[in-house]
Amino acid sequence: MLVFTLGPMLFSLYLAFTRYDLSGAPEWVGFANFERMFTTDPRYLDSVSVTLTYVAWSVPLLLAVSLGLAMLLNRGLRFLTGYRALFYLPSLIGGSVAVAALWRQIFGEEGIVNKALALVGIEHTSWIGDPDSALYTIVILQVWTFGSAMVIFLAGLRQVPQELYDAASVDGAGALRRFRSVTLPMLSPLIFFNLLLSVVNAFQAFTSAYVVSNGSGGPSDSTLFYTLYLYEQGFAQLNMGYAAAMAWVLVLGLALFTGCLFLSSRYWVHYGDER
Repeated sequence: MLVFTLGPMLFSLYLAFTRYDLSGAPEWVGFANFERMFTTDPRYLDSVSVTLTYVAWSVPLLLAVSLGLAMLLNRGLRFLTGYRALFYLPSLIGGSVAVAALWRQIFGEEGIVNKALALVGIEHTSWIGDPDSALYTIVILQVWTFGSAMVIFLAGLRQVPQELYDAASVDGAGALRRFRSVTLPMLSPLIFFNLLLSVVNAFQAFTSAYVVSNGSGGPSDSTLFYTLYLYEQGFAQLNMGYAAAMAWVLVLGLALFTGCLFLSSRYWVHYGDER
């Protein structure tokens, strides 16, 4: 714990207040790195904006797709075990460099998407080369890795008592009302769990953005994720002190967000033993 976790964390906190290029001794600069982030570095603010946009799109879509497919599989389909394994597979390989490279080919100018669109007379340039669409190709890649959340939702759906649906039907509740008044409250602990993990993972997304954009942040910095810019500052430009400051801002931001999420959970997360 001291050597591999706490020690490096404390050292990086020290580096956040220094100017350090990995070759010489760190030079103490106080809060200069943090001041630079919010006053003189427009690319930093761009990376924050790109990351927040990515989180705002990918997390709700991921949860919606995984819950929808879990409800579909919960209807008692044949070969359910095979479907579960097939749908879970993207979660295992979705963060790999190989899949990100494949994604680059799929949405490239000569990729599968453009070839399919050409069959119906629609011409389009590279999706990853267009600033208006590059980020959303990575959002689609993130949503494609829905398997882990889906399996958790499916397990939760299996635990919802059937008598609750029967009672709601007797009271005249339709399918939408049963979903809103029975399914969602009963699944709220799992929704909270998946939401928390998805948000933390989305804020730390790196591999897909790095590979799809060739490490450049995409056209017009449209895929300049926070972690990608942090990597660029620390290991490409050797501004390790600035990169450490960025890392701690990310830690504090995630801590604040998760804290607010836990505080809000008392109003919408319901457990079976509560009355």
